[in-house]
Amino acid sequence: MSRTTVSSSAAIPPLPDEEQRLRELGYQPVLARRMGGFGNFAISFSVISILSGCMTLYGFGLGTGGPAVMMWGWAGVGLMVLFVGLALAEVTSAYPTSGALYYMADRLGGRRWGWYTGWLNLLGLLGAIAGIDYGAALFSGALLSMHTDFTPTAGSTFVIFLCILLLHAVLNLFNVRLVSLLNSISVWWHLAGVAVIVGVLAIVPDSHQSPSFVFGEFVNDTGWSSPLYVCVIGLLLAQYTFSGYDASAHLSEETSNASVTAARGIVRAIWVSWIAGFVLLAGLTFAIQDYKGTQASDTGVPPAQIFLDGLGTSGATALMLIVIVAQLFCGNAETAAASRMVFAFSRDGALPGSTLWRKVSTKTQVPVPAVWLSVGLAALIALPSLYSKTAYGAVTAINVIGITPAYAIPVLLRLRAGDRFRPGPWNLGRWSKPVGWIAVCWVAFVTVLFCLPQSSPVTADTMNYASIALAVVLLLATVWWFVARRSYNTPAAYGTDKEQAEIAEGII
Repeated sequence: MSRTTVSSSAAIPPLPDEEQRLRELGYQPVLARRMGGFGNFAISFSVISILSGCMTLYGFGLGTGGPAVMMWGWAGVGLMVLFVGLALAEVTSAYPTSGALYYMADRLGGRRWGWYTGWLNLLGLLGAIAGIDYGAALFSGALLSMHTDFTPTAGSTFVIFLCILLLHAVLNLFNVRLVSLLNSISVWWHLAGVAVIVGVLAIVPDSHQSPSFVFGEFVNDTGWSSPLYVCVIGLLLAQYTFSGYDASAHLSEETSNASVTAARGIVRAIWVSWIAGFVLLAGLTFAIQDYKGTQASDTGVPPAQIFLDGLGTSGATALMLIVIVAQLFCGNAETAAASRMVFAFSRDGALPGSTLWRKVSTKTQVPVPAVWLSVGLAALIALPSLYSKTAYGAVTAINVIGITPAYAIPVLLRLRAGDRFRPGPWNLGRWSKPVGWIAVCWVAFVTVLFCLPQSSPVTADTMNYASIALAVVLLLATVWWFVARRSYNTPAAYGTDKEQAEIAEGII
């Protein structure tokens, strides 16, 4: 736990003047600081969105380990992600800027560390928008098919996806107060939605699965013969859902008392999602009426079939609307986080066309070009879904292997810095090193894991293209480094001349 949460009030360092702190870090405040602590927590909770990740990848989980891997994988992955979140929150408290991960890496490891962390973070954030909004499009298509002659196809789903992207772009053009309000509503919508879905599925269906089925049934439809391999691949459902909590850090420059509230927002979003997600997965799995029928649902969305089998069309429609609205909240929050990353990275001259993407509206104090770029690139990432049935799984893997290493790099560099690291008012105290090393080891494991093929035999259709996307981004980042390394530069660091020199040399 953070010392700020367990110590007496007299021992808590005074809260910094956040605008002055931002100037000390080298940036002139240009974004409106209108978000409170709950709003900051809400954006990470909304991005994690158990009603998005759990629901959209539930079908993947049914065939990749089945109920046992989904339930126990959620419990184990959630614990590991909490370690990652705690370690990242500590560094966030020390460096509360919109650049977040790449700025931390730049300060703690030097310019090149910051550069590659930024590109990985950007890949993950854009992949998250694509995955979230495409999932919402799948569910929207399923809902339409329940009431009309509409048959979801790759093309029609992609059109719905583009409409959702446009909606989120427009909503993010308003000032951050609207984003904060929507995220605050999103928290209660998610929690109430889980309670309603689980409660209805527990009461209405005529029959339920046994606890031994929910917590012990193993299913392997991947084509791989190794149960262990299938189990670890099945962790994608949980690991994908538990991503995006760096949103609290990216909104630091728009949050009051960000040195404390952004760190708390990260940790709270993880543990609340951990508990609520476990309840949701259990409720869905207990309510399965026909396992094979659920997997082969005509709606294209297995949870929709669970709702139909247990509740009928009217009840299923009501629950589907709860899920779709939650997914829309999630995509909107992720668009906000990604656009702030684009803004910050452009502010430091790292992206092609940075002078355009870093512009901020004088009326709303929102980085308008960055919003449009974020949704535009998300649309490009999802294009393979028009040609491959497994593309959605690849998009989610792109999100995971892009953003998850970016979480660990600042933590690793903070461990390397040792006592030279200046902790912020929210910190882990003596637990900093053990928590940090657990986080780094877990991230190294899942980064390798999710580059592996998910289905056998490996063909052009079943290939996991996430590893290729990662390689392409790293190659692009390397090439662009030689073009833009003179224009890319974070502002001069605060502190002594000696400290600034050490940072410039990559010592800390």
